[in-house]
Amino acid sequence: MRTVIVVGAGIWGTSLALRLAESGWRVTLIEQYAPGHLRQASAGETRLLSCSHGHDDWYARMAWKARDGWRRLGERAGEEVFLETGVMLFARQEHGWEAASTQVLKNLDIPFEVLDPADAGRAFPDFRGDDLSFVLREPRSGVLRARRATQLTARLAQAAGVTMVRAEARPAPGGGVRVDGETRTADRVVWACGAWLPALFDLPLTVTRQDTLHFDAPAAWASIPAYAEYDSSAYGHGDLDGLGMKATSDVEGPPYDPATGTRQILPASETLARDYLRRRFPALAAAPVLFSQVCQYALTADAEWIIAQVRAGEWVLGGDSGHGFKHAPALADYLADILDGSAEPDPRFGLHPRSATRGLRTSGQTG
Repeated sequence: MRTVIVVGAGIWGTSLALRLAESGWRVTLIEQYAPGHLRQASAGETRLLSCSHGHDDWYARMAWKARDGWRRLGERAGEEVFLETGVMLFARQEHGWEAASTQVLKNLDIPFEVLDPADAGRAFPDFRGDDLSFVLREPRSGVLRARRATQLTARLAQAAGVTMVRAEARPAPGGGVRVDGETRTADRVVWACGAWLPALFDLPLTVTRQDTLHFDAPAAWASIPAYAEYDSSAYGHGDLDGLGMKATSDVEGPPYDPATGTRQILPASETLARDYLRRRFPALAAAPVLFSQVCQYALTADAEWIIAQVRAGEWVLGGDSGHGFKHAPALADYLADILDGSAEPDPRFGLHPRSATRGLRTSGQTG
């Protein structure tokens, strides 16, 4: 039986561990805290699942496949982790990122509508869209219960035979994983450590803090569609599980250490969120903050992920760059093929130098 050690029990690590265990691998999953712990990016309460990624069809196809994976996961776990609220993308430019997304969605037969801003605005109790060119609606997209999905994926992985080890892991000098003074080896080792990766390997990654906010909005805002505005780097959704209406900036925050950084949001983050509410949903500009949370991005300059072999039989998975969570069920299938040698990762995910671009990341895929 082939063996694998997966380090990191965020959504990428747990999804891969589950997929490999069900494919006949003997899997050990090592996590220094616990799946869904608050220091993980995967511990944000919610994520958006939208298939729009501008001109890029690889991620759009992956997101559409992942949507079905999330529905199956919820059925297996007996809990709804994906809510098909629909997602509305507010386009300020006629020929911008959203317009490019519509062509890709059309080519992939992913359902969408292009709406006049006035028509789209009827989905919200209060809406100001006079500066918008159009609204792209994805009716089959929605919101993920992120932290709960991570915990449920870990539970299913253990039920499938994955051995969970609670410990801090580091690369052993000669290969393998150093845990509690012992070196563990396997046919494959996968380092899926999120924001901890730059401390373990020399990778083209930076880590930034991303504060998320939920506001105490009236009941009429509970059932609104999720929304994102690429040019404003803003996103949110209705009141889910009593957390309040989410309205959060996607602007990259300051550098952040997930192990030692403060868990209190910055005043500037609330200011950014309120400025957006004032412009787009003015009735909520003074709504009280009901819930807030510090998450983080592990960023590559071009927003492409890292899927690369760093030592013989050892791989790193990282650079989720704000749009990694939603893809996890489909990404696990992709990674399983790479680990068993039946496929090679796309060269875009290599360790080459990266050039800065915002072209791939969709607002609202993280916190």
